[in-house]
Amino acid sequence: MRAELSVIIPTLDAGHSLPACLGALFEGVHTGLIREVIVSDGGSQDATRVMAEEAGAVIVIGPPSRGGQLRRGAEAAGGAWLMVLHADTGLPEGWSEAVRAQIAKGGAAAFRLRFDAGGVAPWLVAGWANLRTRMFGLPYGDQALLVSRRAYHAAGGYPDIPLMEDVALARALKGRIALLPLAVTTSAARYQREGWLRRGARNLWLLARYLCGADPARLAARYRR
Repeated sequence: MRAELSVIIPTLDAGHSLPACLGALFEGVHTGLIREVIVSDGGSQDATRVMAEEAGAVIVIGPPSRGGQLRRGAEAAGGAWLMVLHADTGLPEGWSEAVRAQIAKGGAAAFRLRFDAGGVAPWLVAGWANLRTRMFGLPYGDQALLVSRRAYHAAGGYPDIPLMEDVALARALKGRIALLPLAVTTSAARYQREGWLRRGARNLWLLARYLCGADPARLAARYRR
């Protein structure tokens, strides 16, 4: 039977984190789960594409927009199931078994979140992300969303927007997203650079504004600042 899973990684100058992200995927290759890895690049000027080519990934190139990149990646995917993985997020040991069990069960799912930093602040922020996923079915992209291609297309796929594309798809899936028992580990660099409280509060404010109908392009400009 052909491998079922297509992994989609959106990138933009991700050369510093992509090798570790790709390395964790070999577990799925060895267990026969991964059909292909698709790197959807938004115009990287570093070694991102070279690294992806050396790892045997399919490379899709287009304008830099997280939603647009993910949409193009999904269009190129041949697997019956899709997993969206950020380049600065690492999958845990045993992830392929958890994914295979979820595929057998059916239904979209996301991993629990953990940061590559210790302390109370990372624990609280990750805890809120996990609670948000469990209660409201709203995981963010760094939680490695798993969804069948049929459900993805039925929900309309990722909209071509620069921010909140993950929330838009989750809402289109109508909150039917399970929380897997394992946690991915994502980079805490932006929180450490900007401050845990400040960035956490800003993310929550951006989410609230988006849910109230704010323009994602304006929110993305605010997010980049």
